[in-house]
Amino acid sequence: MKDAEYTMKNIFKYACFLTVIIFILSTLSFSFASSKRINWLTYKQGIELNKKEGKKIFLYFYADRCTYCKKMEKETFNDYSVASYINGNFIPIKVNSDREVKTVLDFGVRGLPSTWFIAENGERISSLPGYIPPKRLLNILKYINTDSFKEMAFRKFMGNM
Repeated sequence: MKDAEYTMKNIFKYACFLTVIIFILSTLSFSFASSKRINWLTYKQGIELNKKEGKKIFLYFYADRCTYCKKMEKETFNDYSVASYINGNFIPIKVNSDREVKTVLDFGVRGLPSTWFIAENGERISSLPGYIPPKRLLNILKYINTDSFKEMAFRKFMGNM
């Protein structure tokens, strides 16, 4: 009987220990994951930061009513690699097309979502309409960030990777 009690106490101790470890690990993983979200700026904030830092701009136009915008938010922008790359190499700007109509008109946005890349000096590099899956966007980000777009077509860039 004492052996059974001793075994039950040990099982209870190990169960408590494992519960605490699982709680700690889940808390850490949640903190780590949430720390790699894109640090979006408003258009005005991003342009001002560009003047100070001189980085390329990742400009994203969206609307709350847009199905593919929601898909891009959920699948593409929540991807760890995409978020890390954008945060580390670009100034990320997010523009709500329903609220910032002047900016939408200035860029001639015709559909949503719409992604733009702007050079360090403010010149427009390129734009991409529609939903972009995470892996494809990551490749495009690398293509733009490394200035490969100045030397070769995207297909050639992808062939060199």
